[in-house]
Amino acid sequence: MIYTVTLNPSIDYHLWITALSQGTIHEAQKEWKVAGGKGINVSKVLRILGENSTALGFVGGFTGAFIQQQIEQAGISHDLIQIEQDSRINLKIKAQTETDISGVSPDIPEEALQRLMQKIDSLQSGDYLVLAGSVPKSLPSDMYQTIMKRLCGKGVRIFLDAKGKALETGLSEEPFLIKPNHHELGELFGVTIATPAEAIDMARKSLQMGAQNVIVSMAGQGAVFVNRQAAYVAQIPQRKPVNSIGAGDSMVAGFLYGYRQGMDTEAAFRFAVAAGSTTALSEGFCTHEKIQAFLPEITITAI
Repeated sequence: MIYTVTLNPSIDYHLWITALSQGTIHEAQKEWKVAGGKGINVSKVLRILGENSTALGFVGGFTGAFIQQQIEQAGISHDLIQIEQDSRINLKIKAQTETDISGVSPDIPEEALQRLMQKIDSLQSGDYLVLAGSVPKSLPSDMYQTIMKRLCGKGVRIFLDAKGKALETGLSEEPFLIKPNHHELGELFGVTIATPAEAIDMARKSLQMGAQNVIVSMAGQGAVFVNRQAAYVAQIPQRKPVNSIGAGDSMVAGFLYGYRQGMDTEAAFRFAVAAGSTTALSEGFCTHEKIQAFLPEITITAI
């Protein structure tokens, strides 16, 4: 089974306006409300690709009800835990540039956290667990590490898509895959990453800290993949992105899908890059048709 954990899901409220100015009233040209959160996005893309997963996490209030309804409408199984406070709303303003405002996280009661841990404890050898996104402020920043420790030795392959302390502390538990972008990986080591070669160097350092496989997304520069056996650079054609939401999550889902389909690491990496790229170039998420059309446009170089 595949499980995704979203500790801090949201309603992502997208607003399109002609221009953003302080101190004025704006009239939106278009709006879009959708259940968000990195783990939920991974479940959505897996569902599109034909893979079933179970979404775990916390939802509360009228916003939580909307999130759960959206997950169910997408045909995704879930075992969400209800809390009292409202799930957050993230605002995505699309004008001359895109401006994101992240909402306030709800408090997670200890009882709800223990219920999640009980669900985590039920995972078995051969299962996959995706830990993705931010950690609510009421929980310790090393919460992903705590979850991973509970699964140590059980044969669960863990995909970790986080940043900051959540990523740093999780590395020691040897996640099967991490997928930082170049900014997040640079932050981990206190450097600025500007080129694929620099990304490979820092990815190799994260291998030394415990990661088994590393994908680093680099926006228009493509992506790199590193493990102890190989390193690859993926180059993509230069096109203006339409949507920045969910591209990284699509890469995680794409690699997981490819790996479960029996692809080797290079092929799974290529598929992941195509999934992320076609999501970035679409209003919605990638599809099999978009991915297959994009695959020949990716150039993979072994380093």
